Amino acid sequence: MASKAYSAATFMVPALLLLSLFCLHIAEAEAEAKVKLGREKISHLHFYFHDLVSGKNVTAVKVASAPTTNSSATLFGTVMVMDDWLTEGPAATSKMVGRAQGIYVSSSQEKFHLLMASTFVFESGKYNGSTLAMVGKNAALEQVREMPIVGGSGLFRLARGYALARTHSLELNTGNAVVEYNVTVLHY
Repeated sequence: MASKAYSAATFMVPALLLLSLFCLHIAEAEAEAKVKLGREKISHLHFYFHDLVSGKNVTAVKVASAPTTNSSATLFGTVMVMDDWLTEGPAATSKMVGRAQGIYVSSSQEKFHLLMASTFVFESGKYNGSTLAMVGKNAALEQVREMPIVGGSGLFRLARGYALARTHSLELNTGNAVVEYNVTVLHY
């Protein structure tokens, strides 16, 4: 029995048909994802962060330090856990909009820089139940610090952006601080 010779065209037609169907499936999946997510939006948020390390209503506590932390000018190695208030204005009596929950670590031996990993949890208003995640270096003694927003949930699903922080007030004798935040995020 003689063997049949197949040309490249014999295989090309079914392969192109399968490729076309696959591309059509991908296009449909992308269109469905866009419908579910909606249009990308930009939001600007403004609030105040109250970091109270001493006094009656402490919102941040030291949970760890290195053996050399106390002799370090930058408190290198200090690890703090926070559940700080977020308010509309700088006064502690201002309307609460949420909390900043997470950690910050003195992470530089030469300058007072903090590594911050915090989640802004919104508890009132338009963004109630939504969160933003911020992770990055906070050069705490600089006038303005920029930190990245790396994600979010709820109304801030797939968020990305940046936060600009400015110290509003700092009590040197207690270490308590109020920091103004201006946050710009892209989200769906």
